[in-house]
Amino acid sequence: MTTKPPLQIEILPVTPFQQNCSLLWCTATMRGALVDAGGEPEKLLAAVKKHGVTLEKLLVTHGHLDHAGAVMQLAEQLNLPIEGPQQDDKFWIDGMPQAAQQYGFPPSRAFTPDRWLQQGDSVTLGNLTLDVYHCPGHTPGHVVFVHGPSRVALVGDVLFRGSIGRTDFPRGNHEDLIRSIRERLFPLGDDITFVPGHGPLSTFGAERKSNPFVSDIALGLD
Repeated sequence: MTTKPPLQIEILPVTPFQQNCSLLWCTATMRGALVDAGGEPEKLLAAVKKHGVTLEKLLVTHGHLDHAGAVMQLAEQLNLPIEGPQQDDKFWIDGMPQAAQQYGFPPSRAFTPDRWLQQGDSVTLGNLTLDVYHCPGHTPGHVVFVHGPSRVALVGDVLFRGSIGRTDFPRGNHEDLIRSIRERLFPLGDDITFVPGHGPLSTFGAERKSNPFVSDIALGLD
């Protein structure tokens, strides 16, 4: 007899930017959350229904439109609390209505999270606890969610397979981003699989070995 892993994830690409919204749930309680509900709320809710998940909250890694554009609509529609990002991303969230017009997205509304998150915080889903890491660089208030027992991280736009997040946006900082990856994420373990904000999954170990921006070799550490 096989037992279900405590955490299940379905990745749901949304918006023209194909942003990886993640549906997470605790298999023991079937309670879960959407991480980075950037758009296409009907698609997201269809996946929630398909899996029989009861949503407890909405989690947000950072305030960019493609990661947070549908958060307020879903929060109101389902009466759900919003947790994240860190408060330094408030200006990004406040600017989402204008960004939606600029990029030709459906109308989007700003929001104030029920809980801003900080380094060292944790969030719960059913019986599960995810650790919060503040990882500035792509945006100043970007956070990452890690479920240690499952060896899984949801990293938003901090790190990608073979790449890293852009830092040419307002209040982006390349040095901060490298430090976030090298000092806050990589020490968690090479075996951690991460879900990036765009594109395919990878592991911290694979990126530490071969990523042209943050690998040991790229930084002259090997």
